[in-house]
Amino acid sequence: MAAAFAAIGGKWKLTLLYWLAHGETHFAGLRRRGAPITPKVLAEQLRELEADGLVERVVTGPVPAPVIYRLTPYGASVLPVVEGVRVWGEAHLRRTEGEAAPDAAMGCASTIA
Repeated sequence: MAAAFAAIGGKWKLTLLYWLAHGETHFAGLRRRGAPITPKVLAEQLRELEADGLVERVVTGPVPAPVIYRLTPYGASVLPVVEGVRVWGEAHLRRTEGEAAPDAAMGCASTIA
């Protein structure tokens, strides 16, 4: 458990993996997802995910060209965990707040196959 939490624990790592499961994107694209994550924290979390081999940072050209972030094959191996947490979170919301079930298209299970 400790090794897993070291790699994917923290406030934003599972969310970043979830977003990247839906396709590669650049830093600004991750910022625009509407989450209240600061650029500093986003950069730190992405660096940690990259250091653990879960995310790949692809430089597209000389500065100021955007840098693309995408899941590595190893990063894709954690998607069942991400999907399990997402599904549990939805069930928890329904149980505690009586909210309707979100659209199944929001999942990242189709990316896992």
